Amino acid sequence: MLSRRQKHILLKFFSLFSVVRGYNILVIVIAQYLASVYIFAHDKPVKSVLLDLNLLMLVLASSATIAAGYIINNFYDSEKDLINRPRKTMLDRLVSQNTKLSFYFVLNFLAVVFASYVSFKAVIFFSIYIFAIWFYSHRLKKQPMVGNLMSAVLTVTPFFAIFIYYQNFEKVIFAHGLFLFLLISIRELTKDLENIKGDLALNYRTVPVVYGEKVSKVILTIITLVTLIVAVIITRFFEIGHMYLYFYFSIILLLIFQYILWKSNKKNHYLILHNILKFIIVAGVFSILLIDVSIVLNRI
Repeated sequence: MLSRRQKHILLKFFSLFSVVRGYNILVIVIAQYLASVYIFAHDKPVKSVLLDLNLLMLVLASSATIAAGYIINNFYDSEKDLINRPRKTMLDRLVSQNTKLSFYFVLNFLAVVFASYVSFKAVIFFSIYIFAIWFYSHRLKKQPMVGNLMSAVLTVTPFFAIFIYYQNFEKVIFAHGLFLFLLISIRELTKDLENIKGDLALNYRTVPVVYGEKVSKVILTIITLVTLIVAVIITRFFEIGHMYLYFYFSIILLLIFQYILWKSNKKNHYLILHNILKFIIVAGVFSILLIDVSIVLNRI
């Protein structure tokens, strides 16, 4: 049996894990390594990629920066989240704001330390990334469209760091990056529809608040159409092995997403749409394994 103090410490751990979205960070770490093995460094032995200390430091720097970003975002959005996600917010509040801010600075410091192992350029890159996340949370998040686009850019930035490290400029990488960017843009605007109640109460100038739900749905439809076109282009013009199955599946889910979108008018409806998009994104991470298993086995 756990003592009362041990239970309290355990609850605080889960609270902090909730604040930094530990499960999201784990998915991003897996995605960075899979992308490195299958896409960015596809001509190198798998063992050399997995044991590359520079890659490990870039992944750790990314993880620390993202965790810090979630903390500062939670700090600025605490009142809004209390309206939109009361249960999660109550768990998050088990850790004081001062403790969260302390972790924020420690994580950012660690990110710079990890980056310094790779190069001075990596330090500059992550310093700019850290500032950009803070500026987004403090200023840009409340601005219509600008906040959505900035959020999407910040989400794909960890992969951009790996992209720069390997200096791989193949067109297929840009195509995959564009598809991910568009998916995240759709997710961000869907989240705005889901959280419209809190945004209205605290005067967040999101697209649904400023222009209304109908205009938001039109914008979502346009972005979804572009995403579908990109998915078709990737399957027809690039060698992606069996990963074409993922893109076909994504096309079907995005069409279902569109159907549900225009029938949605409640928070629960938008939550379903948000979960569909999260599933597509997470499935995309693991579908990288489908690119060419035989080549990877030969490179071990």
